[in-house]
Amino acid sequence: MDRATELRLVQGLRNGESEAFDAVFEACRARVFAFLLRLSRHRTLAEDLLDEVWLRLVAHAHTLRPDTRLAPWLLTVARNLYWSHRRSVILEEAENLGLLGLALCPAIWPSPFDLAAAGELERRVERALAALPPQQREVLLLVAREGLTPSEAAEVCGTTPEAMRQRLARARAALADAIDRPRLSPVPRRSFAT
Repeated sequence: MDRATELRLVQGLRNGESEAFDAVFEACRARVFAFLLRLSRHRTLAEDLLDEVWLRLVAHAHTLRPDTRLAPWLLTVARNLYWSHRRSVILEEAENLGLLGLALCPAIWPSPFDLAAAGELERRVERALAALPPQQREVLLLVAREGLTPSEAAEVCGTTPEAMRQRLARARAALADAIDRPRLSPVPRRSFAT
C-alpha cells in the first residue's frame, strides 16, 4: 500500500472507523500470518497469535501516532506476542519438570511449506532457516522475507540499528553454513562375527 493510503488508514484507525480496520486487515493479514507461521513453525499457534495481533490493534488504535507505519507496528506486536508465548511455555515446562533451565525444546517437524517447496535449494534454505535459533530466524524473516530495512527490523525487535546489522550478519553466515553443510546419514554398523 502506498504511504498516503497508509496515513489515511492510520487516521481512520485512530478515529475508530471499522472500514479502516477492515482495509488494514485485508492488506496485512497474510503477511503477518506468514511471519508468525515461519517464526513459530506451528500453524495453530500462528493463527492464535494472529487473532491476538488484531485484538491489540483494536485496543490500541486510538493511541497510534499519526505517522505510524502499519506493517512494522503489526510485526512488532506479532513478534512480542510470539516471544511472550515462548517464555510462558518454557516457564510452564520448567515448573512442570521442577527443573528451571532444563526445559525441553519442542521437536522440529517439517512444516507444510517445506513439504510443498518445489526446488531442492528452496527446501534446503527452509530446513536451514528452521534449524537456526529463533533470534537469528526472526531477523532473517524480517529483513529477507518481510522486506524491512535493518533499521526498521531493529525498531521491531527493540534494539539499535548497529546491533541489528551485526545480528543480521551472524544470521546470514549461520544460514549459509547450514545450507552448505551436507546432511550426514548414519553409517551402518557391521558385524564381524566369525
